[in-house]
Amino acid sequence: MSGLLSDRVGKTSQVVVLPASLEDPNRPVPGLYKVGLTAICISIFIFFASLVLAYYWRSAHPPYWAPIKLPETLWVSTALILASSLMFEIARHVFRRGEWRMASHLLVVTACLGAGFLASQLTAWRELMAQGAYLSQNPHSSFFYLFTGLHGAHLLGGIVALGVVLLAKSKRRELVDVVAYYWHFLGVLWVALFMVLRTR
Repeated sequence: MSGLLSDRVGKTSQVVVLPASLEDPNRPVPGLYKVGLTAICISIFIFFASLVLAYYWRSAHPPYWAPIKLPETLWVSTALILASSLMFEIARHVFRRGEWRMASHLLVVTACLGAGFLASQLTAWRELMAQGAYLSQNPHSSFFYLFTGLHGAHLLGGIVALGVVLLAKSKRRELVDVVAYYWHFLGVLWVALFMVLRTR
C-alpha cells in the first residue's frame, strides 16, 4: 500500500495530508491555479467563439459588408506571438532544471516579444486608419478592431501575470506552468482569429 503513495505526502492512520497545505494556510491548494486557468480559458473560448459565429453570420449578409484589406503587419504580429510562446516553453523547461536565473532572463524576453506583438497590433490599427477603415466604417472593420482589441487586452493580462511570476518571492512551478499554458492558449487563439479574418 505504501508504494501507491507519493513520497511528497505525509500519512496518518486515517487521512493523507499534503505538506504544502500544512506549512502555510495562506498558500492555495495544489492544483487550484490549474482549475482557475481551465475556467478562464473556457470562458474566453466561448466568448470568442460567439464573436466568430456572429462574424460569419454577418458576413453572409452582404448589405453594408465591405471587406477591408488586412495589414501585412499582422504577419509580423503572428511571428512575434509564436516566438514568444516558444521562448516561454524553453524558459519553463529551464526552470524545471532549477536554473531560475536563466529562466527569468528568458521570461523577460518572452514579455518583450509579447509587448512587441501589442505594438505590432497598434501599427496594424494605424495602417487601417490610414486606409480610412475605422471602427464604425462597416461591420468587417468593426469585427477586426473587436477581435484584435479584445485579444490584445487578454495578452496584456498575460504580461501582467508574467510580471507576477518574475517578481514573486516564492518561485512555484505550478504558477509558472499555469501562466505558460495561458500564454500558449492566447497564441493559438490569435492564430485562429487571424485565419478567420483572412477568410472573409
